[in-house]
Formats: sequence, C-alpha cells, structure tokens
Amino acid sequence: MLVAIIGLGLIGGSIGLALRQGKKPAWEIVGHSRRRETVARALSLGAIQRGETNLKDAVKLAELVIIATPVLTVKEIFSRIAPYLPSGCIVTDTGSTKVHVMKWAEEMLPPTVHFIGGHPMAGRETYGIQAAEAELFRKCTYCLTPSEKASPESIDTVIGMTKKLGAIPLFIGAQEHDNLVAGISHLPMLLSAALVSLTTESPSWPKMSKLAASGYHDLTRLASGNPEVNSHICLSNQEAIIDWIDKFSRELGRYKQLVAEGDKRLEQALTEASKAREEWLRQTR
Repeated sequence: MLVAIIGLGLIGGSIGLALRQGKKPAWEIVGHSRRRETVARALSLGAIQRGETNLKDAVKLAELVIIATPVLTVKEIFSRIAPYLPSGCIVTDTGSTKVHVMKWAEEMLPPTVHFIGGHPMAGRETYGIQAAEAELFRKCTYCLTPSEKASPESIDTVIGMTKKLGAIPLFIGAQEHDNLVAGISHLPMLLSAALVSLTTESPSWPKMSKLAASGYHDLTRLASGNPEVNSHICLSNQEAIIDWIDKFSRELGRYKQLVAEGDKRLEQALTEASKAREEWLRQTR
C-alpha cells in the first residue's frame, strides 16, 4: 500500500518508522515536508522511502494519506490536497482535537474519499523528526473517529495501520473525545507551562532553580513540548479546556482551604488522591 505522510515531525516520522518495520514491509512510504532538510533527515533515518516538498506529488497516487501536522494546519492541507486525491483514497489525521477536523473533512474532501479521524495518545516533550522512534505508539490508545461516509473496508485499513504501530484502536465520537482529552492531556500541558512561567519569572528563581529537583522536573516536563502544536490544540478546543480549567481552579481552591485551615482532612484528601492514582496505574500495567 502506498502511504503518504504529510508532516514529518515526531508523530509523522514515528509512524513512518513503525510502518517500515519488518523484512518485507507492506507499506510504501512517501513523506512530505515544506523543508527539504526535514525530508532529507527522514530519508536518512529510514522513516520514508521517497520525499516530496510538493503536496500534489505526495498524494496523487496515495492509497492512504496520514496528516501529521499541528491541528489548525489540517484545514489548509485538506483544501490543497482535495483536487489530487485518487478516488477511493483513505485519509486520516493525528490531530489532538477532532470536532473541527471532522467538520473540515466533511466540507472540503471529495465524496470519493474515505476519512477516518485519528489521534494517538502518545508523544513526548521532545519534537521534530530527530525525536522520531518506531516504538512511540507501542501499547498506546489510538482514538479513531470515522466519518459517516467511511466504508467498512477503509476503517479496517486504518485499524490495521494502528495495530502495525503497536497501538490499541479505540472508537470514540469527536465531541466526547475533545471533552475527555481536554482534562487528561490539554489541561496538564497548560498547568505545566503555567508553573514554569510562575516560577521562572519570580525574583527568587536564581536560587529556586538550584533547589528544583525531580518533582519540579516531572511536573514541568510538558512545558517543553512543541509550542506550535500545543497552541493549535488550545485554540481548537477552547470551550472544553476552559471548562476543565474552571473545574481545576475550584479543586485547587478546596486544597487551598484545607491547607489554610490546617484541616486534618488534608491528609485524607491526599490519601484519596494517592489511592486513585495507584488504581489508575494498576489498570495501565
């Protein structure tokens, strides 16, 4: 199968590496990036077999197109590739939000194309093609949101792709997806960035920085993520993210009150949180 990957960063590059694993890969990979140096790096890493800087040339013969770019860029890509997609082509994306993407696909892609929205729940704070690795998606949940027009065969193809990546496919509606990931993915990223902003802008930071250890390191890891990708996520899921920020503010206020009052219930709250996290960890092992 001829696969075109548009966007050769961490996610796109890792998909290419994973699909090309094995002695006789069934996936022939064409990669697209606006930057020639990125294409050259992807070729040298073995993530793709052919590179293109022209979108038309990348997709014109493709059976499967994977769009792995910041989410707000997807709309423009749909518009640019729509005239050149072969009839029966399958298109999917890896965007962290789905409501807008599904709407754009319905409006802009030709009716002869099968669209299945996708979002691998995997990543790291490093980004770019240099950070790509074939095992990135191993055992991760891969969200799938098929359009109403997607054929069963096209859905099966994308399921097969996710399994080749080592991921676990999960079907979910666009609105539910965006509401849920706002709480467990987008909110943590903003909390991480806010903590870095707060502490590094403090006049005490020169001394604080010498004291900062594993706790600060772990909690601020997400602040090192791709700023373009993260801003696109927030701007394409504003309502859900704001709702979760409000909920978090109320919960933080509850902890603030427990601390301020020297309330013995603080230990109980911390115990309950610890137990809840341990239970989640057991479920994911």
